[in-house]
Amino acid sequence: MLRKLIPASLVLFVGFLNTASAQTGSGATPVLTPQQSGTANRLQAVSPVSSQIVWASGVGGTWVKTLDGGQNWQTGVVPGAESLQFRDVQGISDKVAYLLSAGSGPDSRIYKTEDGGKSWSLQFQNQDPDAFYDCFSFWTPNRGLATSDSVNGRFPALNIINGATWTDIGDRLPTGQAGESSFAASGTCVATLGKSNAWIATGGATKARILATTDAGETWAAYETPTVQGTASSGVFTVAFRDAQHGILGAGDLAAPTAFADTIARSQDGGKTWQLTSRPPFPGAVYGSSYVPDPRRYGYGIGAGNGNDHRAVITGPGGAAWTADEGDTWMSLPGVSNYWAVAFSNQNAGWLVCTGGRI
Repeated sequence: MLRKLIPASLVLFVGFLNTASAQTGSGATPVLTPQQSGTANRLQAVSPVSSQIVWASGVGGTWVKTLDGGQNWQTGVVPGAESLQFRDVQGISDKVAYLLSAGSGPDSRIYKTEDGGKSWSLQFQNQDPDAFYDCFSFWTPNRGLATSDSVNGRFPALNIINGATWTDIGDRLPTGQAGESSFAASGTCVATLGKSNAWIATGGATKARILATTDAGETWAAYETPTVQGTASSGVFTVAFRDAQHGILGAGDLAAPTAFADTIARSQDGGKTWQLTSRPPFPGAVYGSSYVPDPRRYGYGIGAGNGNDHRAVITGPGGAAWTADEGDTWMSLPGVSNYWAVAFSNQNAGWLVCTGGRI
């Protein structure tokens, strides 16, 4: 969903000072550094591969990439996709990345590059005029999951197991409520972790829910959330987990951009139940969220768990904030507004991307 967002160039690099306190999840102070992306197009998703290699994507068929931590950014447009909005990106390496464009019918597509953006292959193009693909996320470079708004009570979700072919797995997901959808705001309406865990955030219906799997999409369960919900413009926008049990979600209502509300909740049981945290210090919906990875990070692969670090950053049009205690308290990131997505490569380096090509 999120078809009629109003567009609002520069990226924000987020670093945490004081490595010793960062390793304990306490006391570190974020430092923000503007970076020049090379585009004026709105950027909506960001995917760090490492502290040096980062991909981001946005409207106008745009992608950007850095190989030096953001000192220099390369920008490009996918041929034939100039009118598309790349609402999600997954970086694999300096050469390999996936892009997902959100839109009605054939405007929902998935592209892949294996030569650093010199060429892009079209892996998937939606043919259902009522489907609208919002986000994707990957367990490994070849295994991932993409999600769409529900169509007549069915979520036409996709999975990929070989890095090349996307397959419809919608019959495995719970029945969708009337109007139930996801929000294509920051590429974080679906999250994967480890080898087989995934969570899909929904809204646009009576109940805002989390759809969860622990077996790589073979079976799913639906869990209700306590956040803003109940209208076509409200629900959960973003979800993130630091391990298989502990996660946060961000919600809101597009129709109430200046309202302060209970937009953050956390789970300690893999998404089955959710409890509201303290209220964020900025108004409106929370579009993006990311945990700060624990330096004692376990596991391997794109969805490896983040361990014991309780620090997280949230962002949306109304502002951005960070927490050292998983939402008990929030601190504003001063001067940060209209940033839609955030992601970290390690405990010291993260990126926020925004309207006007800002990083």
